[in-house]
Amino acid sequence: MNLPTLPDTLREQHSGKGWPLALVGSLLLLVSGLLSWSFDPSILGDISIAFWPASLQLFAMILGAVGVLLALMHRGPLHRLGDWFDTALGLRALGTGSLLFVVFSLVAIASEAGGLVNVNPGGWLALAGALLLTVGARFVPQRQLNSFAKAKANPVLEIVVIVLGMAAILFGAAYVLGRDDPWIFVGFLVMAAVAFMALARAGFFTWMSHVAQRHRHVLTLAAFVVAFLFPFTQDGSDANMSIATQVLIFAATAIGLNIVVGLAGLLDLGYIAFLGSGAYVGAMMSNAASATIGWKPPFIVVMLIGACVAATLGLIIGSPTLRVSGDYLAIVTLAFGEIFRLSMFNLDGNNGPDLTNGPNGIPGIPDLNLFGFDFGKPHTVFGIQLGRFSNYYFILLLLIGFIILVFTRLNNSRIGRGWVAIREDERAAEAMGVNTFGLKLLGFAVGAFLAGLAGTIKAHQDTAASPDQYIFLESAFLLAAVVLGGMGTVAGVLIGATILKLLPEKLRFFSEYRLLLFGLLLVIMMRVRPEGLIASKRRQLEFHEDDEELAQEVQADHLIDAAPEAAR
Repeated sequence: MNLPTLPDTLREQHSGKGWPLALVGSLLLLVSGLLSWSFDPSILGDISIAFWPASLQLFAMILGAVGVLLALMHRGPLHRLGDWFDTALGLRALGTGSLLFVVFSLVAIASEAGGLVNVNPGGWLALAGALLLTVGARFVPQRQLNSFAKAKANPVLEIVVIVLGMAAILFGAAYVLGRDDPWIFVGFLVMAAVAFMALARAGFFTWMSHVAQRHRHVLTLAAFVVAFLFPFTQDGSDANMSIATQVLIFAATAIGLNIVVGLAGLLDLGYIAFLGSGAYVGAMMSNAASATIGWKPPFIVVMLIGACVAATLGLIIGSPTLRVSGDYLAIVTLAFGEIFRLSMFNLDGNNGPDLTNGPNGIPGIPDLNLFGFDFGKPHTVFGIQLGRFSNYYFILLLLIGFIILVFTRLNNSRIGRGWVAIREDERAAEAMGVNTFGLKLLGFAVGAFLAGLAGTIKAHQDTAASPDQYIFLESAFLLAAVVLGGMGTVAGVLIGATILKLLPEKLRFFSEYRLLLFGLLLVIMMRVRPEGLIASKRRQLEFHEDDEELAQEVQADHLIDAAPEAAR
């Protein structure tokens, strides 16, 4: 997102002009949101009113506020923070991104209102501010920074930052899901991406990772509180909650895959079969008229059976195939995913046992009813009506909590360190006495077990199970969520799963071009941040080997992890 770097001599010669220009540009961006941007009040959420910012005006003000904050941290009342944050790099990323955002906004106004003649002074002021910020940021000199590992802030302040960050995520998600205008939705994505890159380049998220380590329990609690409150921001909308439930199912499955790919380093391209096996078990043992198994145990039992069936399939596919690795393992798992899908087609009573009704699947699956609570009926809580999908959202949230607990416990155990050793160098791990085959098989079984749990709920939430739901493209999306979010991390995979499931749904207004745009966004993201949006330090070091501070942090974390083992 940065422009080509200026020569050092030129930057030193005009360094005194860079900071004032960047500050003025940021202030102009901030003020522009208070002015009218268009003559037409019927477009883009009515951006024709002054001193009442909406949509694009509000987004410009957010970018301007980030610019003012970074500028004052570089030189001003907050200058002491500039010793820890790389404000120069942050301002450069913000300047380039803000210019991109303003140009996009002007194009949106011209497209919706019929030409640039309909752009009011607020839009042109935003363009001037973005240009000044872009130019000024190029001349802002970088400073010598302190290490975040030595930073000690007020614990109360750090907790406040965590709470404010979670609140921003909640309101941001509620806002963007409530936007039907494609220009506003894409504008929000551009604004969020620009702000994210600016703060990331400045080192804000590196600091947040240290804060998260110091207040891990607070962060976890805040995250679950935000997730719990999300349905109460949707005014009973089933459309958005349907997307949210699909995101949670996708995320739960992706965390299971993260064990196989992110920790053990095994490339699995047929993982969707484990989700499908759990879904079919849930469908066959449901009270649907087309269900093929007469036994109808309680749903908790069904969940365990579906998870065990998926784990058994993981053992079956893992035992003969984990002797291979790399591309060969990917081909074998890809074949397994296709075998599962074709088997569901053939188990129709003609080509095999009558279990799945073949291509017709098992439709008409009734909603869950646990302890007298009907998931198919709306319920009113605190005066807010929660629909059918909100009910499933809450049970999926509990499932996500259980899966995260399993993942983190395994990751921090001797088993998790064995998986990481296999991922880094399988031959070296085996030479050190690690049971590589047993641990790889365990990884397949545990990951499949977690996916099977999610599948049993998915069958009832979808009210149907059919082979067409479990194609190779779904496995590819799951793998992309792990890689994009950050291999071996929980928060990264949750964010990656949200992006990969949310964007295609909200980009439907682009019709046949939505997958093309979606692919381009993924390419840009992976080009800018190849280690993932929220990467583990070890994974990040693979892409930034010259970062000595990061190497010291990774070594310190390794010593901390090894201390309990040495004590034993």
